[in-house]
Amino acid sequence: MKKFAYLLGLFVVILAFVSFDLFTQNKDLERAVYATQSRDLSAATEKLSTLHTTVEQSLLFKDEKALNNELDSIWRMSSDLRKTVANLPIQAEVQNEWMRYLGKIGDNAKQAAATGDYENWRNKMGTVASNLHSFAEEWNIATVAFYENDGNLKKWSTNQTTNLKDSPFMNVSKQLKTYNETDFPLTASESDYEKKRELQHLKDKKITKNEAIQKFKNFFPNIDDSIVTVTKSSDDAPYPFYHIQFIHGSKIGYADITESGGHLLSFLLERPVKKDARSHEEILNTAKSFMNKVGYTDVKLSESRENHEAWHLVFTRVHGDDEALIYPDSIQVKIAKDNAEILGVNAMEYIQEEKIKEQSEVPIDWDKFFADHVGVEQVQKIYTGNGNLELRKCYEVIARLDNKTQDTYRVVIDAETHEVIKNEKVF
Repeated sequence: MKKFAYLLGLFVVILAFVSFDLFTQNKDLERAVYATQSRDLSAATEKLSTLHTTVEQSLLFKDEKALNNELDSIWRMSSDLRKTVANLPIQAEVQNEWMRYLGKIGDNAKQAAATGDYENWRNKMGTVASNLHSFAEEWNIATVAFYENDGNLKKWSTNQTTNLKDSPFMNVSKQLKTYNETDFPLTASESDYEKKRELQHLKDKKITKNEAIQKFKNFFPNIDDSIVTVTKSSDDAPYPFYHIQFIHGSKIGYADITESGGHLLSFLLERPVKKDARSHEEILNTAKSFMNKVGYTDVKLSESRENHEAWHLVFTRVHGDDEALIYPDSIQVKIAKDNAEILGVNAMEYIQEEKIKEQSEVPIDWDKFFADHVGVEQVQKIYTGNGNLELRKCYEVIARLDNKTQDTYRVVIDAETHEVIKNEKVF
């Protein structure tokens, strides 16, 4: 009996040590995520201030060269700030409005530099500069709430699904919505784009909270016994979804699943990654199997890159007998190198789903289109947006310049009009 009591006591002690170790790992991971989000918020505040200053500076010049320098800076800054905003722990509707506003500023800067219509730029940007100043003040007030949480990641992360009327970002959201409507009124093409962005085409049967949890378990069986909390997006969200947060040992993360149809919008898993590495073939097979499991079967691998911890893959929807890639309908997948576990998914663009309109296709004689010292290495058909937000079928050409450095370019050409939509150096 004494021996049994001793063993039982020893087991309890060991269990306590293991529990404490897991608790410590979770706390360390939470602190790391908190630190990252804190840096992102600080970076967003600093970049917003810099963008505001640069927009104001652009109004100083009549000289074309001086103004173009400012316009180029504004385009780069707005693009950089958009990337930062995409990672902030704020409501999706606030992110979308902010990214749209920044995109409009950048697009207008690029268009002014390309067309030389500086008068239109000056007419618009006086108001935009003033609004950026007001927005920066409201943003500073809202972000104070983050730093009042004393590193409580769980408390802060609930902000992403908190109803806007109860969120410190309510006034931020109102400002952005107003500025988007008044500073950059929508054209007809942009109005159609907004309807697509808000997933108004989803007519699938609505699923319940429990059905969303079951979807989550089916999609990710290796963490199906996680401790989960589920919240629903706010009533005024552009698209209703379930936000599922989970903890599984040293792993924490979330999944967003649409209420209509139970489609996986996004997924993120945070955990320590070991130095072991699976083969590239196994990584690809895992990714393709996962695409089939979640029902995204009309896609093809279009891009892959790696870092020391993970592979980052892009799967793109294909259309027609020629399997043309619809670039706006893509899914980003992050897979751990050590055990081929899915670490991240972003399927928002894929679920938005572009509507493909009929378009004629005129073949091109590449020997006549390109100069004699240019070699065409690859041609594939794609769909991509032009400057008017119109989806066009195009030829995507990888062309190599026969010079000392063997420069390589990616050239996108409208398949009907033969207009060059994009021309960028890749190597």
